[in-house]
Amino acid sequence: MSEQKITGIDLAKTNFYLFSINAHGKPAGKTKLSRNQLLNWLVQQPKMTVAMEAGGASHYWAREIRKLDHDVILLPAQHVKAYQRCQKNDYNDAQAIAEACQHGTIRPVPIKTLEQQDVQTFLNMRRLVSMERTQLINHIRGLLAEYGIVFSKGAAELRQK
Repeated sequence: MSEQKITGIDLAKTNFYLFSINAHGKPAGKTKLSRNQLLNWLVQQPKMTVAMEAGGASHYWAREIRKLDHDVILLPAQHVKAYQRCQKNDYNDAQAIAEACQHGTIRPVPIKTLEQQDVQTFLNMRRLVSMERTQLINHIRGLLAEYGIVFSKGAAELRQK
């Protein structure tokens, strides 16, 4: 077992909930911090393993926390859910994240670099624009069909006429 503390962080929009487990697997405390307080709190801590669910903003926070020389592990949310024992709330979510990390059998999600996130963002934007374009073409085809003007599928024939 690692000799350093494991802290699970439940990321939210305004407040982050932290649950720590010491090197012996015992609870070592829980904390609620604002977004602005998190990095300042982590700077004051000895090197530890910080675990979070992979999801919105987790890659950003993982990169920032790594800069502070802590080990960071992102865990797939569907696997963390299995460690949820009690009523779902932010502290219990943070505890489940810490315990899932401590268990060590879950394959972590690789932390994306800023460049990888940029590529993913552009691919998602392209996919969204393509879907919206298809919806618009289909909508126009449907409206024109109401007036007896029929086009086959695709943008090419619609553009030609």
